[in-house]
Amino acid sequence: QVQLVESGGGLVQPGGSLRLSCAASGTIFSINAMGWYRQAPGKQRELVATITTGGSTNYADSVKGRFTISRDNAKNTVYLQMNSLEPEDTAVYYCNAVIKQYGTSPLRLYWGKGTLVTVSS
Repeated sequence: QVQLVESGGGLVQPGGSLRLSCAASGTIFSINAMGWYRQAPGKQRELVATITTGGSTNYADSVKGRFTISRDNAKNTVYLQMNSLEPEDTAVYYCNAVIKQYGTSPLRLYWGKGTLVTVSS
């Protein structure tokens, strides 16, 4: 079994910062791409940022210059540093990861259960 567990969400004022973490645990042979998505109330889930094993990153236009994704491969953990937060960033943030459980296993996409980020004064 593989689990992804997010942490670091909470209430922050506009202009503030938060750092989200997502740790993968369980039977893991290798992890390929990892990413963050978010879902605001009444809206569809959308891409926030992704990062490859080699560190190449991709961001949604709405967060470019404000959010930074990074990963620690030794800890099977992906991070999202969020600066200059806006009320529009309020959402449940989900991490995902493409994981191979065993050397002969196919790649499979796993999701965490999400962490709530609320940006409000």
